[in-house]
Amino acid sequence: MPPPLAGRIALVTGASRGIGYATALALAKAGAHVIAVARTVGGLEELDDAIKAAGSSATLVPLDLKDYEGIDRLGHALRQRFARLDVLVGNAAMLGPLSPLGHVEAKAWQEVIAVNVTANWRLICAMDELLKRSDAGRVVFISSGITATAHAYWGPYTVSKAALEALARTYAAETATTKVRVNLFNPGPTRTRMRAQAFPGEDPMTLEAADKVAEKVVELCLPSVTETGKLYAYQKGQGVS
Repeated sequence: MPPPLAGRIALVTGASRGIGYATALALAKAGAHVIAVARTVGGLEELDDAIKAAGSSATLVPLDLKDYEGIDRLGHALRQRFARLDVLVGNAAMLGPLSPLGHVEAKAWQEVIAVNVTANWRLICAMDELLKRSDAGRVVFISSGITATAHAYWGPYTVSKAALEALARTYAAETATTKVRVNLFNPGPTRTRMRAQAFPGEDPMTLEAADKVAEKVVELCLPSVTETGKLYAYQKGQGVS
């Protein structure tokens, strides 16, 4: 029996480490050819080695997602090479400053919005046609549980993830009559560099490993997924709900 994503083309942003790396590898193990996008070339090369060791293949794309024209060029390249896109995982994000809103510098605010929101909108613009050419286009945007609580001092990150959720739901509504399905995924506390940056005193071994979380992201990328516009949350030991 072939793997569940055999022959599928999957694009993952922020693929050089953390949840993005783990998701890209999990998609490859499920049979997909992975388009791995990230700024860090070394991390992409490590991912490529891991994917090859798993018997699959990847295309490495070193790209800063604030290079919006670069996203457009990537869409054109995929159109020329594959003529479709089956899976898009919008994972790349930045934490930004943790400080009172009135103390956040404009440049820092703009950078968080640029990566966490605008880049994902540009990905939609560049990949929409390709996703609609798939017989089962699947889109998953990685959000955060913080949008429901709005903790003090997390303003830029919280606002950007709330905007991302609105963006994803809007796109889901616009593609509801197509074969594209768009959902959001809240991974919860996960053992990543961003989590360590936000909570430096936390014991990382108390957190879920990124590869376990990635398995559940892959479930939302399967052609069998029928729901759209939903927010799924990872439940340790149980999966998504």
